[in-house]
Amino acid sequence: MATPATYLLVGMNCAVFVLMVLRGASIWMPNVDQLMRWGADRSNNVLVYGQWWRIVTAMFVHVGIVHLATNMWCLWNLGLLAEPLMGSDGLIAVYILTGAAGNLLSTWHNWVFPGHDPSGTPFFAAGAGASGAVFGIAGALIVLLKSRRLPVPEHELKRLRKSVIYFAAINLAIGLSVNFGSGFTGVEIDNSAHIGGVLCGLLFAVPLVPRIGSPRGEFETRMRIAIAGVVILLVLFGFYVAHIPPPQG
Repeated sequence: MATPATYLLVGMNCAVFVLMVLRGASIWMPNVDQLMRWGADRSNNVLVYGQWWRIVTAMFVHVGIVHLATNMWCLWNLGLLAEPLMGSDGLIAVYILTGAAGNLLSTWHNWVFPGHDPSGTPFFAAGAGASGAVFGIAGALIVLLKSRRLPVPEHELKRLRKSVIYFAAINLAIGLSVNFGSGFTGVEIDNSAHIGGVLCGLLFAVPLVPRIGSPRGEFETRMRIAIAGVVILLVLFGFYVAHIPPPQG
């Protein structure tokens, strides 16, 4: 089955990285200024300067070619599995919405619990990457692969679902045990983005039925409900985050 949205999302991420490198960013480890120039997320930029667009753009920016390659490998494999179940529009929606959820949670976490430099001044790390959205796709798959409407043997569905659950659990564990941004380099791949992404993916898929094996009208209605519900929750959470007082230095 054709999966154009998967190709599109992988292509967009790769294109942004190629443009970054052509414009002078390091291929192995871009610095903070280079990442911020291309749309990385940082709490003070969002909440002090009102750059809310970074909540979306950060999910297309990567911290070097290794970061890009690992995220694109995961996006490719999960996208090829998820797109037939939720359609191309559904995959794009779950990518954007769960990626935004992860970045919003990351923004909240880094604003409420900032790092501090040697003088005690609050320090906000930059965050970037598609991993929040990738975890969101995994969360949606965990729910959708439980459906009895899929024309797939039950044991095969259980195997696929278990693999996705293991993927999410193992990568969350790895993320919690490895510090991708250390000291005051200013670069951080925040685990809160992973947690926010997978939780939003689970929530997004709850009202859905898989596109395969369900009436078209029912699937489209449930997709609209899922998108509207998540958008409303993200707006409310964003409003809450926007009104949190700044940390005390």
